[in-house]
Amino acid sequence: MSLVAILIANESRPAITDAVLAETRAVLRTDHQPRILHGEVAAEILVSGAPQDAPALARRLRAALASEPLDIAVLPAGPHRRKRLFLADMDSTMIEQECIDELAHTIGLKAEVSAITERAMRGEIAFEPALRERVALLRDLPVAVVDDLIANRITLTPGGRTLVRTMKAHGTHTCLVSGGFTLFTGPVAALIGFDEAHATTLGVRAGRLTGAVEEPIVGQETKRAALVALRSRFGLDPADTLAVGDGANDLAMLEEAGLGVAFRAKPKVAAAADVRIDHGDLTALLYLQGFSASEFVN
Repeated sequence: MSLVAILIANESRPAITDAVLAETRAVLRTDHQPRILHGEVAAEILVSGAPQDAPALARRLRAALASEPLDIAVLPAGPHRRKRLFLADMDSTMIEQECIDELAHTIGLKAEVSAITERAMRGEIAFEPALRERVALLRDLPVAVVDDLIANRITLTPGGRTLVRTMKAHGTHTCLVSGGFTLFTGPVAALIGFDEAHATTLGVRAGRLTGAVEEPIVGQETKRAALVALRSRFGLDPADTLAVGDGANDLAMLEEAGLGVAFRAKPKVAAAADVRIDHGDLTALLYLQGFSASEFVN
């Protein structure tokens, strides 16, 4: 069986030189020539081995190239490499902010709420009660502030639109699944181009937040269940699925996916995921699937 080693840099800091590729081939002991996916930004090299060999090969390669600003993965080079179902977290993954923190900013409570958010995303406290605690602080906030936040404070993570549009162009079903709020996921999913979105609903009365959430909260198990349900709906092999996220409430979804990617993630998540992306933007998920930059749909 064959494996493929993928090297990914950030386009703002290209790092895949001839020397890096030569070192990669030496470490992996492969005679295969590199396939350049995008200049000095992304490349892959075939290597002999079984799936169970991949983690050790990836560790060896990361150790050899530790001084380089590179994301490294070793994956099976089989028929399931290009995924047919993609689920993504929203906050700090497909967008660069945490929406609840930005809501709190409007009433001067961002520092307090952000501290709780960080602990929840690190898995230090349970997600659901932490969410209820933070939402309670937002009671009486006008719903109209959401439109202003989306227009002026929420920014899409680089590469996200290209990731979703390229996968959809190749027949993949895409789903935004968030522990955040439908008030944000609807507009964000539309901006990026997701096929559907699932999120928690905030209580609203007379145009203001009630300080409560409607059950059920989209937490760790809900995200995993969404992946399983969509996989079943489309009759897919588990290996045909891809998920990405950054926080502890994404862990079950990442573990359920054929390929789970931790994107600029908290340490607990990065340690558990199949692949971690710390340097590249979201187009890294396309390189992981063997797409070259010339195939991207922007």
